[in-house]
Amino acid sequence: MIGKLVRDLKIPDQRHPEKAHRPDNDQPRKPSWIRVKAPTSEGYKETRDIIRGQKLATVCEEAGCPNVGECWGQGHATMMIMGEICTRGCTFCNVATGKPQALDAFEPGRVAHAVSQLGLKHVVVTSVDRDDLEDGGAEHFAQTIRAIRHRAQGTTVEVLVPDFLKCGPEALETVVAARPDVFNHNLETVPGLYPEVRPGARYFHSLRLLQRAKELDPQIFTKSGIMVGLGEDRQGVMQVMDDMRAAGVDFLTIGQYLQPTPKHHRVDRFVTPEEFASYEKAAYGKGFLMVSATPLTRSSYHAGEDFARLRAARLERLGA
Repeated sequence: MIGKLVRDLKIPDQRHPEKAHRPDNDQPRKPSWIRVKAPTSEGYKETRDIIRGQKLATVCEEAGCPNVGECWGQGHATMMIMGEICTRGCTFCNVATGKPQALDAFEPGRVAHAVSQLGLKHVVVTSVDRDDLEDGGAEHFAQTIRAIRHRAQGTTVEVLVPDFLKCGPEALETVVAARPDVFNHNLETVPGLYPEVRPGARYFHSLRLLQRAKELDPQIFTKSGIMVGLGEDRQGVMQVMDDMRAAGVDFLTIGQYLQPTPKHHRVDRFVTPEEFASYEKAAYGKGFLMVSATPLTRSSYHAGEDFARLRAARLERLGA
């Protein structure tokens, strides 16, 4: 809604003052395979009310996910902890950048309560980047995992973590020691686009984070994802797949980049469903246990169903 208002009225986007100096990028018309219906279902409203009641943030809203109507309609929501303000300024991201507030010590409990209320069998917990914190928020992640385990026994937990770039190795160790079922960190794009798309991050640091998580706990499922349509080519995507497999990544997601506002990185092109199917076939050929590659794929889209399939794939491979 904010992005539409900005486009229609030509007013500055108050969520992104740090991007105000950037020139506008045209936002091309979305093809038919990208368009989704506005959320209106009763299930959507019930999920929204639970999230509001617990005073929680979700990446579904903050990042402007196109699947929010479908997921919330089914009672699924991706919890975003540690506030709504990120210390990074990635050009693709719709989360606001600035100076975050102090951590809320009661947030892990409220997240766990919401998970219990929603009756989730699988939950994804993510966060903003918190470069202002000594441990990058690792202990807050661990507390949230433990709270969910206590309040919603039987719920599997997937974490989508920041890169902990400015932290010591104990930050990652803290998260892995809390035993999430899935450890996810997105590479987001090909390394050649990092200076433009993800300037505060380092490609090989993120890759090593994923590899180190698997070394710390070989039984943990690791997961990562990229967006396409940012200006990458097929060869670059294939190289990222190879890099992920070398780091032991089990689960790959690939989705279409969608430009939140004119101040964000432009859409280079809309990748066709046929190209996504080709990426999926190639990824399975490289040995990934699980692949989700569609225009509307996002890290937590159908995460519960995919986790069940991921476990089955591992058991099948072990049996073979």
